[in-house]
Amino acid sequence: MNENTNLTPRKIVEYLDQYIIGQSDAKRSVAVALRNRWRASRLTPEMAKEVSPKNILLIGPTGVGKTEIARRIATLTRAPFVKVEATKYTEVGYVGRDVESMIRDLAEEAVRLVKKEESARHGKDADEEAIHRIAEAMWPSKKVETRSPMDIIFGETKKETPMDEGEKERRKDLETRIRNGDLDDRVIEIEVEEKGNPGNTDNEQANQISMMLSSMMPKKMKKKKVTVRDAKRILAEAAADEMVDMEVVKDKAIHYAEERGIIFIDEIDKIAGGRSSGGPDVSREGVQRDILPIVEGATVKTKYGQMKTDHILFMAAGAFHVSKPSDLIPELQGRFPIRVELSSLTKDDLRSILTEPRQALIRQYTALLETEGVDITFTEDALSAIADIASRVNTETEDIGARRLYTILERVLEDLSFDAPDLEDKHVTIDERYVRNKLGDVTENIDISNYIL
Repeated sequence: MNENTNLTPRKIVEYLDQYIIGQSDAKRSVAVALRNRWRASRLTPEMAKEVSPKNILLIGPTGVGKTEIARRIATLTRAPFVKVEATKYTEVGYVGRDVESMIRDLAEEAVRLVKKEESARHGKDADEEAIHRIAEAMWPSKKVETRSPMDIIFGETKKETPMDEGEKERRKDLETRIRNGDLDDRVIEIEVEEKGNPGNTDNEQANQISMMLSSMMPKKMKKKKVTVRDAKRILAEAAADEMVDMEVVKDKAIHYAEERGIIFIDEIDKIAGGRSSGGPDVSREGVQRDILPIVEGATVKTKYGQMKTDHILFMAAGAFHVSKPSDLIPELQGRFPIRVELSSLTKDDLRSILTEPRQALIRQYTALLETEGVDITFTEDALSAIADIASRVNTETEDIGARRLYTILERVLEDLSFDAPDLEDKHVTIDERYVRNKLGDVTENIDISNYIL
């Protein structure tokens, strides 16, 4: 979980350029904020306590890359990351989620990441344990029932009888065959733990009571028929979970979330507004006041322990079409010192989004149709036509950024996707004429575009 010292701001921007077109100012600001966190980790403990993260406010229309920047940064740094909607929260006293639940969500994500890392350390031992359990399922050891009622009450119901040398050799040979994959396609019956929902709610006391009761109850087991191949994976995961020390996981996860956690608060413009004496504006301003101590630095109680928010990086985003950043309460404005305005996507940007990023849309659709044996090729003029139509519809109707490309491509490829399994000619070339034919009537009529594109 150590942060990579090679993640210089320039390298961070280069990484983001692989997935996001344009928005260089936003990329630079996020890169500097991340590097500052690494710099703070190199300071003395006394000085590091005084350095708080420089929270970022991203301003721009939908579909221009605000959320994608935050998501890619979390992936790059392997940091605990949660995305929340500001509109989902209500102020204290109203029915709904309280803002502290975002911190509890971050703790859950940190525990998941740390647990995954700890489980990976037991990979070989877990695999061997899985093979032993599969062998036991395929060839059960001879057992005798105990006679003592007290043993039965306390669960000690069976004892294994000793195996002779010949049986040991045969069992060892069976485990070798399982390990080598010779029996992967055979179906066996295994016992797995029946995992129920422990009742995770926003009420911390209810969560603790639920966890306490679930820990006191015996594990519910159920029988499941699977192939040996799947049994290896299922039983290895179960064995790794049993080998992990959850107390260590909890401590590491809390520290990890405190020092490297990232919370992305979307739609923050929806809780901004002018001063009002009543109605929903009171609740919106109340949510801002509840968010304020979390962003400033507070201690939140989670089911894994107390968690401080002083060094969590908060990234807020909003379109601010109706309201503006100055409509946020002054105290909250001051907690987001870095403000970056993301620009609307141009025709050239939309053209680049189709082919340049690693997850480019054209690559996605091409790969999907390849599963049907269909080889599609987009000509340069077809790509330019798609970008031109997307830009024009965004301008004339509602600007939804790169998301417009999804709706247009779905419309262009709708008939091809439907007929793909039955096509005789599996090589299809999509040119400008093909695109215009599929979208001609729709793009000419703005009223229709409002509904279809």
